[in-house]
Amino acid sequence: MAIEVKVPSVGESVTEGRIARWIKPSGSAVKKDESVMELETDKATAEVPAPASGILNVLVPEGEIVAVGSVVATIDDKPTVNILPPTVTAQVPPAPKLVPAKDTPLSPAAARVAAETGVDPKTVTGTGRDGRIIKEDVVAAANKPAAPVPATPPAKQPPTTVIPPRTTTAVAQTTGDGKPREMRQKMSTIRTRIAQRLVESQQSTATLTTFNEADMTAISEIRNKYKDKYKERHNINLGFMSFFVKASIEALKAFPLVNARIDGNEIVYQNFYDIGVAVSTERGLMVPILRDADKLSFAGIEKKIVEVAVKARDGKISVDDLQGGTFTITNGGIFGSMLSTPILNPPQSAILGMHSIQKRAVVVNDQIVVRPMMYIALSYDHRIIDGREAVQFLVRIKECLENPERLMLEI
Repeated sequence: MAIEVKVPSVGESVTEGRIARWIKPSGSAVKKDESVMELETDKATAEVPAPASGILNVLVPEGEIVAVGSVVATIDDKPTVNILPPTVTAQVPPAPKLVPAKDTPLSPAAARVAAETGVDPKTVTGTGRDGRIIKEDVVAAANKPAAPVPATPPAKQPPTTVIPPRTTTAVAQTTGDGKPREMRQKMSTIRTRIAQRLVESQQSTATLTTFNEADMTAISEIRNKYKDKYKERHNINLGFMSFFVKASIEALKAFPLVNARIDGNEIVYQNFYDIGVAVSTERGLMVPILRDADKLSFAGIEKKIVEVAVKARDGKISVDDLQGGTFTITNGGIFGSMLSTPILNPPQSAILGMHSIQKRAVVVNDQIVVRPMMYIALSYDHRIIDGREAVQFLVRIKECLENPERLMLEI
C-alpha cells in the first residue's frame, strides 16, 4: 500500500514552497517520523517527516515549487520483491528474401503506379512473396529523395580583407584560473521574499533615519567585571544585545507610538513587546522574535537569542518563531559596519541599528578622553512617528546604555 507524502501547512499565509532538497533519495528505506525532505518557504525552512516506514518513491524533483497539500512522494509500507517470469526467447520469423527487381514480376497495381510515377521497376526491390514487387514498394521508391547533385564550385575570388568594427571585442568565456566569467543561480524562496519585502517597505512607508552615538564604557566595564561569574551562574555569555533589548523596551514604554503600527487609517497601539533580533544566515536575513521580552531577565534574553539564532542558522526555525514582532534590532557592527540606515520591517514602524564599537576621542567634563563609542541609528515611518519622538526615543536608548544601572533598577 502506497502512503502519500504531502506538503504540510507551515503557516496561515504560506500557500506554497520549494523543495530545497530530498534528505532521503528515492528508493531508500525510511522510518516513520524520519525527515525525508527539506521544504523552503518565504518565511522559513522546515523538514518534512515520513508519515510511515517503508520505501520512499520521490515524485517531484528538487527545486520545484509545490503547493501546500500536494503529493510529492509516496511510501510503500509493504514493499514486495518483484519476481520476473522466466525469459522466453521470441521466435523471430525469417526476413523475407529480397530478390533483385529485374528478375521478379510486378503486381498489376505496382505496374500501374510505376507507369504513373515514372519509377523504373529495375531499381525497386520487392518485398512481396518470393520477392514480388508490390504497390507499396513502388510508392516508397517514388517518395525516396533523389541523391544530391554535387554543386559546381564557385569561381575563385580574390581574398578580401575584413576589418571588424572597433566596438566589437572578443571576450574570453573563462577567467585566468579557468572559472567561468559568469554563473547563474536561482534565488531561493526566502531570498526572493526578502527582496520583495524590502522593496515593498521602501515603496509603502515614509522612511526616515536619525542618528546618535553612545558611550559603551559602562557596559564594557560591567561585562569585563562580571563575565566569568555571569557565565558560571547562567551558563551563557553576557553580550551587548541583552542591554540593547532592555534599553529598547524602556524607550518603547516611554514612547508607545514607536511600538505602534498602521492598519488602514487607524493607529494600533501594542501594549506588549515582541522584539525581533535580526540574524544573518546562509539562506538570508531572518528576524526571530523574542516574545514578551519585557518579562525576560538579562540571562533569559541572552539564552533566547542563542536558541533562535542556532535554529535559524541550522534551517530548523519555524514560521511561529518569525511571525509578529513590534520592534526590530539589527546589529551590523558584528560585520564591521560603522554607520548604516536600516530598512523597516513592515508592519513595524521602527527599527534600531547597532554598529561596531570604535575607540574615539570625545569630550567628557571638558576633558578630551578616549572612549569606546558606537553609532546608533533609528529608521522610522514618518507617517506615524514625528522627528521629535524619533530623536527623543534614540536619546532615551543612549541614556540607558550609558547608565545601565537604570536598566537594572527600571528607572
